[in-house]
Amino acid sequence: MTTPDAIANLNMCFDSLDSLFASLDNNQWATQSYCPDWDVRGIATHLAGIEAMMIGEQPGSWTDSVPFDRVGEWIAAAADLTNADFLERYRQTITARQAEMAAYTADQMALPSMTPVGPSTYGHFMAIRVFDCWVHEQDIRGPLAMAGHESGPAAEMALNEIESSLPYIIGKKVGLVDGKTMTIELTGPVERRMHVVVDGRAGVVDQLDNPDVTLTANSTAFALLACGRIDPQGPIDDGRVTWSGDAEWGEKAARNLRFTM
Repeated sequence: MTTPDAIANLNMCFDSLDSLFASLDNNQWATQSYCPDWDVRGIATHLAGIEAMMIGEQPGSWTDSVPFDRVGEWIAAAADLTNADFLERYRQTITARQAEMAAYTADQMALPSMTPVGPSTYGHFMAIRVFDCWVHEQDIRGPLAMAGHESGPAAEMALNEIESSLPYIIGKKVGLVDGKTMTIELTGPVERRMHVVVDGRAGVVDQLDNPDVTLTANSTAFALLACGRIDPQGPIDDGRVTWSGDAEWGEKAARNLRFTM
């Protein structure tokens, strides 16, 4: 993971979110997001709280745990602000965080670090932040019917996090049996083909001829399904998710992609 990739993509997310938040009226700030526990402002509060937690902490300083309990401090301080004042506080936090990240070196990004998914590197932690920010942006845009930022480097990096979990998703959540193969084809806005073979255990392979089942999906719908954000029936009914080959396994895959929330 290189510094330019993760930091540049995270800045893209921040810029896109800033433009989105700047356009909202009071009713839109209070709109329920795809996350059941948060409205739009709740998501913005979560994102800013995480970044506030990281301000002043050098890469590699968290090797045993991530102090998520600190997020509550920012949330409490912003709770009673008007939406206009909240946005100003949010921007101050993100700007401070961006200034710190601009100075990070490749060596710092390679340092060992605890992350939300376990021990890894600080660069991977930043890639996970891209995933979190991008998915949460779609959590907001969908209910507001304000489509945007569904493609580009940040979206690609977010989908990389899902692709890395495909052995678990297909092997455990879908339960594809030994000897079976599956291709997942994302048709856009992000386009890619991902292949899974179950040979004792599920694994991703670079190429697959004649898979037993092919799941074809809109990339944003696929991400939202993998993150447990939307009911599978919607994208199945409107054609954003289809399948060919083994119909039983195709439907199982479409309905059981969720691996996180």
